[in-house]
Amino acid sequence: MKFKPTPIAGVFVVETDILGDARGSFMRLYCAEEQAAQTGFHKPVAQANRSVTAQKGSLRGLHYQRAPALESKMVRCTRGRVFDVAVDLRGGSETFLQHVSVELDSAQGLALLIPEGCAHGFQTLEDDCEMIYLHTAPYDKEHEGGVRFDDPRLGIRWPLVAGTMSQRDQSFPRLDDSFRGITHEV
Repeated sequence: MKFKPTPIAGVFVVETDILGDARGSFMRLYCAEEQAAQTGFHKPVAQANRSVTAQKGSLRGLHYQRAPALESKMVRCTRGRVFDVAVDLRGGSETFLQHVSVELDSAQGLALLIPEGCAHGFQTLEDDCEMIYLHTAPYDKEHEGGVRFDDPRLGIRWPLVAGTMSQRDQSFPRLDDSFRGITHEV
């Protein structure tokens, strides 16, 4: 596994070798030792989740967790193809409100490592996509948050017209000038 830094501190694109032969293929999904050695990040995985999204163009996100339930996550597409986004919401960060995006699919073996204080979302580029998430903290409904996928302050250029979304994701607010970052929220 190779952890490639992005312009946002703590966000890494994870490259994974896929070994194949006549039987099929094998790929390592996660290695705490390699992650710690290459990124300095060593919190244990506390929860693993799977999402399946049926329709091309569907959007999930942008989701985050506030203190004291801050989480880092590694996301990987295990079926289909998605446009995956991490947004820096850390107050005081040099890249505050900036984002990185990467196309994830099962064939390339890429993943995205997203640190605490960043929001995450994705749009499916094909029907029937499956994502696997490894989180450093269990989900905490009381401390969940979200930002509108089309917030003009973020400037995310989604590749497709927004398709199916949950009511919750559609109701997320846009950021206003009072937003100073999730680490500063009460």
